[in-house]
Amino acid sequence: MKTVILCGGRGTRLGEHGTSIPKGLIEIGGQPILWHLMKIYAHYGLKDFVLCLGYLGGNIKRHFLEHHWLDQNITLDMNSPDDYKIHRNSGGEDWRITFVETGLDTNTGGRVKKIKEFIGDDETFCVTYGDGLANINIESLLDFHNSHGKLATLTAVHPNSNFGIMKLDEESGAVVEFQEKPPMKEWINGGFFVFNKRVFDYLDENCILEREPLEKLAQERELIAYEHTGFWKCMDTYKDNMEFNQIWDSSADWRIWS
Repeated sequence: MKTVILCGGRGTRLGEHGTSIPKGLIEIGGQPILWHLMKIYAHYGLKDFVLCLGYLGGNIKRHFLEHHWLDQNITLDMNSPDDYKIHRNSGGEDWRITFVETGLDTNTGGRVKKIKEFIGDDETFCVTYGDGLANINIESLLDFHNSHGKLATLTAVHPNSNFGIMKLDEESGAVVEFQEKPPMKEWINGGFFVFNKRVFDYLDENCILEREPLEKLAQERELIAYEHTGFWKCMDTYKDNMEFNQIWDSSADWRIWS
């Protein structure tokens, strides 16, 4: 089964980091966020990746080819100009990585549409954003998707509030409690999708995945939410990157691999 990672967008809110480095290569604990994300999927046996490249995509390709993040003891087989298999002998870990240039400013749905040929004969494939990490159980996610029989599953999460909140006494207005950036009650789209390949019928090369395609799937009751209540966080700003590094140094909540 393929895992498609959307890592072609511009990190416009990451300041200088997003200008000179593709978001997928911004480091957490000394490793790119892409590495962390791929380790999550690989932990559950999903090691065949399709990377949707765009802005500074050549940097991502060079990073993997130059194996900065691997041990010295590796082999690299080039099967075609844009298809590479990377094997780490020391850990017995095989990752197949297909790099697909999906356009500099292509929207998310268009990027997925452009990798249709790389899904092959698989009926089901995974898609996620290249800037979000979670301690999600991918095996449970896939079981859930297979159980409902619909075309699409997205992972619904409770994001943390961007602000600390206060609780007030209703009668006196006295401040009775502070909560520092608690989880919100609302659900949002956290990525970690599972799609039947018939989803390509809902996509065109200019569409935004989160708009017309998902909205139409929802209207047709073909989109089901997998509710993840554990850790989830996306890296949208430089502050998020700093927070990710702090979490890595303390609890590393998304590190589900051994």
